[in-house]
Amino acid sequence: MKYSLRPDDVPATASRSRVPVTRVASAQGEGEDGRPGRQDHGEDEDGGHDAAAPLRARTEGTCHAATLAPGRGRHEAPGWRTSDPGATVCPVTTGSEVGLLRLVAQRVAGPRAATPAEAVRRLTAVQGQDHPGSVLSVALRTAGRSRAEVFAAMDRGEIVRSWPMRGTLHLTLAEDLPWMLDLLGQRALAGVAKRRALLELTEEDVARACEVAVAALSGGRRLSRAGLLAAFDAGGVPVTGQRGYHLIWFAAQTGHICLGPTEDGEQQFVLLDEWVPGPRRPEREEALGELAARFFAGHGPGTVQDLARWSGLTVRDCRAGLAPAREHLDSTTVEGVEHFLDPATPELLAACREEARGTVLLPGFDEFVLGYGDRSAVLDPAYADRIAPGANGIFQPTVVVAGRVVGTWHYAGRGARRAAVGTAFDPADADLVTGVPELAAALP
Repeated sequence: MKYSLRPDDVPATASRSRVPVTRVASAQGEGEDGRPGRQDHGEDEDGGHDAAAPLRARTEGTCHAATLAPGRGRHEAPGWRTSDPGATVCPVTTGSEVGLLRLVAQRVAGPRAATPAEAVRRLTAVQGQDHPGSVLSVALRTAGRSRAEVFAAMDRGEIVRSWPMRGTLHLTLAEDLPWMLDLLGQRALAGVAKRRALLELTEEDVARACEVAVAALSGGRRLSRAGLLAAFDAGGVPVTGQRGYHLIWFAAQTGHICLGPTEDGEQQFVLLDEWVPGPRRPEREEALGELAARFFAGHGPGTVQDLARWSGLTVRDCRAGLAPAREHLDSTTVEGVEHFLDPATPELLAACREEARGTVLLPGFDEFVLGYGDRSAVLDPAYADRIAPGANGIFQPTVVVAGRVVGTWHYAGRGARRAAVGTAFDPADADLVTGVPELAAALP
C-alpha cells in the first residue's frame, strides 16, 4: 500500500554502526469538550548544557549498536542484535536509551526540521491546549528555532489548530486535518449526546450553531472566539456557561471550522473548507496505515498501546494500521513488549548522542511526555503526579536530562527579577537543574 508520506516521515533503512547504549535501571483551563479543568489527563478517554554527568555516573553502561535481524525490518528479541558476533546481546532498556531515541525521532535532538510545517508533519499532531507552549514545542524542533516562523506558517495556512483526536486541541498540517477528523472524530463524538443534555442544548441548537458559523465565516472572513460566540448568540443559540465552548468544539470536530491565522495576538477561526480547499481524503484502511507509519516514525520507539492512547483509536484499529506500515519500520523488544521505530533513528542518535544526553527544557503538554500511553521509559512513575499536580490535567514544563524527565521548571518573579526556576524530583539530582535559568533565557 502506498501512503502520501514525505521522505522525512519514513526514511530508507539506514546502515548501523557501533553505538554506546545508556542503561538505566529499570492554569485551570477548559477541557476536551468544554468541561472546566479537564484538559488532557493523559490517562482517560478523552540545547546544550550537559548536566547529565551525575545521572550517567549512576546508570551508564554500553553495548554494541543494533543491526537488523534477518527478515522484514525487525530486530531479534529480546532486543537489539549486535553487529559483533562476540559481543553480548544488549536489549534496549526502558530507561534513557528509549528516551534518547525518542528525542531524536521527535527532532528535539539531532537534525532539526527545516521548517515548522516539516516539524509538525514529523509528529503528525502536536498537543495544543496551551497555544504558546505548542508553538514553542514546534520551534524547538526546527532549525530556525523561531516562534515567529511557526506563527507565520499558521498565517500562511500550512499549520492549523483544531480538535482532530480525543476531543483535544492539537496542531496539525492543514492538509492532514480533514482526513484525521474523518478517521478519528467518530470516537470523540461518541459521548456528545450526554454532554449536550447536561448543557441543556438540543440537536437543533448545535445544528443551528454550525449554520451560523458557516454564514459568519464564508467568503474568507475570520472571527475571534468572542466574535464567533457573539454570532451564535445573535443567531439565537445560547452560549452561557460552557455552552459556547461546546458549540465551538462541535463545529470544529465536525469539520466546519478550525483555528488558523493570528490577528492582534489571538488566533482566528476560519472555515475549514475555505482554508483547506481540495482536501485529501484517503480510504479508511489507507488512513490507518498512514497514521501508524507516521506515529512510529515521529515518536518511536513506541507500542501499539501508545498509538491507541495518542490517537484515541481502538487497539484493534491500531493493529490494523500497523500491518501495512510495518514494512517502513523497525521493531525491538523492550521488557517483553514490541516497540516500533523509524529505521534511521538509531544511527541519527549515534551522530548526536552527546547533544541528546544534555539538558533540554520542554514546555508543558510537549509530545515527548504526552505522546505515549506508558511514560515510564522517560518518567519514573513515582513522580508522575509532579508533572500534573492534583490530576487537574494541566501538565507542567519539564526538565529532561539524558532522555529522562528529572524535574519541572517555571518562571518566578516579575519584571527584571523574572527568572526560570528548576525543581528536581529527587533532591540528589538538584545539580541537574542548576542550568535552567541559562537554558530558559536561550529558548525561542
